Amino acid sequence: MIWRYVLNDPIFGITDISRMSLAVIVMGALAYGGRRGGFVHVDILAAVGGRRVTRYTDIGVRLVSIAILALAAWSLREEARCGFECGEFTDNLEIVHTPFYWMLTIAMATYTLMLVCELAIGLMDFNAARDPFEHD
Repeated sequence: MIWRYVLNDPIFGITDISRMSLAVIVMGALAYGGRRGGFVHVDILAAVGGRRVTRYTDIGVRLVSIAILALAAWSLREEARCGFECGEFTDNLEIVHTPFYWMLTIAMATYTLMLVCELAIGLMDFNAARDPFEHD
């Protein structure tokens, strides 16, 4: 902060490092927040239809989420395989995106596997009175 505000000259390349690191941190936080119930949600369907409605909507939502996250993980893997040859590097320091793409691929794949496990557990507890993943 001293370098930027007192000397009026930001550290060269700090934007590259912060952007690439932030992308990985945010993706990791998405998986963590999804598992721990850290996102804002409104349970209108649960309030209106109860568990008999949400047991079906949960399956649909998880299947769509699994498909989207699996597609994102596959796409990131394809980008990671290309790397510097495809011009995938930062502007200033020319940091190759490949390791960051691999970290994002792992994070997306982990979140996808977590949703697959939640779907399987939800199907095993399909007739339960309470959703096994309902957050208080």
